[in-house]
Amino acid sequence: MDDAALLRHSAHIFLPEMGVEGVLRLTRARVLIVGLGGLGSVVALYLARGGVGELVLADPDTVTLSNLPRQILYADRHVGQLKTDAARETLAGLGASGLRLVPERLQGARLADEVARVDLVCDASDNFATRFAINEACAQAAIPLVSAAVIRMTGQLLVVHPGDSAAGCYRCLYPEGGEDAESCSERGVLGPVAGALATLQAAEAMKVLAGIPTPLSRDLWMFDDATLESRRVRRRRDPDCPVCKTRP
Repeated sequence: MDDAALLRHSAHIFLPEMGVEGVLRLTRARVLIVGLGGLGSVVALYLARGGVGELVLADPDTVTLSNLPRQILYADRHVGQLKTDAARETLAGLGASGLRLVPERLQGARLADEVARVDLVCDASDNFATRFAINEACAQAAIPLVSAAVIRMTGQLLVVHPGDSAAGCYRCLYPEGGEDAESCSERGVLGPVAGALATLQAAEAMKVLAGIPTPLSRDLWMFDDATLESRRVRRRRDPDCPVCKTRP
């Protein structure tokens, strides 16, 4: 790193858990962010500012006025634009150069291909079908997954690490055919709660990329802002999970 990069990332370099080697790992990493809403827009900001080498941004939607209170990557001028285009404009203005846009809903072979090309996936989607598909693609490609979800004033976060099969995967937590998660437009969400979960999702992604251990590779963390209570629950591999049965 040159002097400017050393200065920019000095706060991370001074962390004994991170150091220069951890920061260098971030600069060489490629991360896929699926969903650029209340979670993904914040994750993208932190990972870009944190020096992640390449961000692959996937979202088929356009920016709406109702997005703006929680999707802080966008401004009023972006309403009506593709979220990927608006994200590129904002992130490029912050000095991010390694950006690749996927303005479509990733699924099937395209999803598998994009997952196989990165070092980590941040699932910031808003429905079970997409989460299941991302989880399976990550399992098949042995790629770490950091998954977050938020609704109303509650959220959850977990890390699925390919090297820790005993903890199972996202699919182990939920039965097949479960109902889709309630959408923010239908049930609402408190903007800062989405931001809080997204900030932690970005932190977990950076820890995994830098080689810093995290308990969330074995636990599910849940948070309720209404009561300011949180808890961690140990995850277990489901012997009947169709994804884990085929994991490498």
